Amino acid sequence: MAARKGRRGAGEGAIYKDASGRWRATVDLGWKAGKRQRKYLSGKTRAEVAEKLRSLRREQEDGVAIVTGAKPLTMEQWLTFWLDTIAARKVRPSTLATYRGYVRNRIVPALGAVRLDRLTPEHLEAFYRRCETEGLAAASVLQMHRIVSRALKVAHRRGRVARNVATLVDPPSVDREEVRPLTASDARAVLDTAKGQRNAARWSVALALGLRQGEALGLPWDAVDLDATPATLTVRQALQRRPWEHGCADPKTCGTARRCPHRTGGGLVIVRPKSRAGRRTIVIPPNLAVSLRAHRATQRAECGAAGGEWVNEHDLVFVQPNGRPLDPRADHRAWQDLLSQAGVRAARLHDARHTMASLLLAQGVHPRVVMEIMGHSQISLTLGTYSHVAPELSTDAADRMGAALWGTAAPATDSDDDRKKEVEGD
Repeated sequence: MAARKGRRGAGEGAIYKDASGRWRATVDLGWKAGKRQRKYLSGKTRAEVAEKLRSLRREQEDGVAIVTGAKPLTMEQWLTFWLDTIAARKVRPSTLATYRGYVRNRIVPALGAVRLDRLTPEHLEAFYRRCETEGLAAASVLQMHRIVSRALKVAHRRGRVARNVATLVDPPSVDREEVRPLTASDARAVLDTAKGQRNAARWSVALALGLRQGEALGLPWDAVDLDATPATLTVRQALQRRPWEHGCADPKTCGTARRCPHRTGGGLVIVRPKSRAGRRTIVIPPNLAVSLRAHRATQRAECGAAGGEWVNEHDLVFVQPNGRPLDPRADHRAWQDLLSQAGVRAARLHDARHTMASLLLAQGVHPRVVMEIMGHSQISLTLGTYSHVAPELSTDAADRMGAALWGTAAPATDSDDDRKKEVEGD
């Protein structure tokens, strides 16, 4: 049966002028879940509405879902909702505090007034370009891009926007900073200097196992099995400083949350690892197992001497003399003091972790084994971070291939023969 002449098909719309003089159009989107779906457009002029109508039809032809029925929100409103309702349940408190800082200080001032459904790739590109012009680090710009993209991903899933425009923008590129691990001799000097000091095993754990600072400071005794053969250590939690939040009625006049007289939620807390790969069991080297046994005996003696003042709520391996958790800032200062005492160049505490991985790779340990010890989720992260070890590994690979195919070491070159004669002559 032929369609009735003049009847509009699905997706067509009519432009008309309402009683107030504003131009409007209604687009029929068909049926969904038993309800008729319509999209309403409006503008000051007929040409403006006509362009909106053409744009909507292009989106339909491209397969983009058309959003209907939701009350328009600004970027500020959506980001606030996303932070408080979604991100707060998924990320660590310290990560959430970082997100809030970027949103409050950078993203909202630039994009907060833009309607969520009218955000364009050009908005984001202009924002990133301005941040780079102001001297903001590329890593910070990339972090903001990820925040916006994650928030828009949820908005898209919930029908608030037709698509995630952040996926249409090339994210800022960041050059990975080359790590600077300690040498094996420097690492040994640090461990030798630490002997006899309180919590000396803390630095053995850092250099031999590569635990992150929070993982080491949050390590409980029941995760360390020194009676097993071989001895093992399981990473299943970490110590982290949670930022303070305002408890007052007017945070803007109060100042910083840290100084708020009614502050809440801050301080040192135990958290779970960020990823499944972070929850791992590591075999402890025999020498480190001996150090940990001695450390456990010393800690028990400290507990007895402290009496009622001893408070070790989480039964942590590394604590203050009164049993309370070690402050990460104090732990970092202790590391710097130890380096100075050992006559070793200044290095970040995280460089102890890099040292462990570099030493293992240089000794021919398979990268996947190193990845698992480090708690990396992808081997590309391990190989990319420790690319400085690649030349040494390539040389070793060539030597092994020579031995496999020819059964001998590489033939000596003329320069090798000359050096040999010089040595013999000496």
